[in-house]
Amino acid sequence: MKHIFLFLFFFFLKCIGILAQAPAPAPGPPPPLNVTKILEKAGQCSTFIRLLQNTQQLNEITSQLNNSNNGITMFVPTDNAFLNMKAGTLNSFTDQQKAELIQFHILPTYYSLTQFQTASNPLRTQAGGTSNREFPINITTIGSSVNITTGIVNASVSNTIYTDNQLAIYQVDNVLLPLKFFVPPAPAPAPTPITPKKKAGSSGSSAKQDDASSATSLFQEMYKGGVFLFFFSAASFWSL
Repeated sequence: MKHIFLFLFFFFLKCIGILAQAPAPAPGPPPPLNVTKILEKAGQCSTFIRLLQNTQQLNEITSQLNNSNNGITMFVPTDNAFLNMKAGTLNSFTDQQKAELIQFHILPTYYSLTQFQTASNPLRTQAGGTSNREFPINITTIGSSVNITTGIVNASVSNTIYTDNQLAIYQVDNVLLPLKFFVPPAPAPAPTPITPKKKAGSSGSSAKQDDASSATSLFQEMYKGGVFLFFFSAASFWSL
């Protein structure tokens, strides 16, 4: 009985040693960011959340965060900012324009507030390039203030909702309206008429033709005069 007890005791110690040496399981990857929950927690973002969902841009943001190292910067207008828009403006946009409007509030790169001080304008948005006929924005800083200009409206960053060196979400006091939605493109310049070039020597040829025509006319006049003089002389002779 004593031997059995000792055997069980040493076996128990052996099991404890094996368990102590077993490596701890590696931590799993962090769960994907839930932009909707972040905005819901911030409050006053229900209109922007609805547009994110209706335009399918929420899926695009999630995909980019999971598959890119550049990060994302979002400017989120408050519900009051949408209410301050001219009545009927948002409803006048097509589905494509609403998607572009949301993309216009997103930069395909992470920016901290201090990084805006050295950002090179104009900045490219998720909606397109940086020419006047695309979707650029200009960002300037004065002290700790960050101001955004679109060519249609001016806005300011009023609060930092979220930042983690991969995703930055800033609250803005106006809806960012792109210039492309309101200013028609400049008309294309009229084509310049092409004047046919004269062939070399064409002026000389015309002059020669004019001279030849004049000479022919003079010869014809002289011929007519000579014939008249001949008949006049003959008539005078026979009358003698």
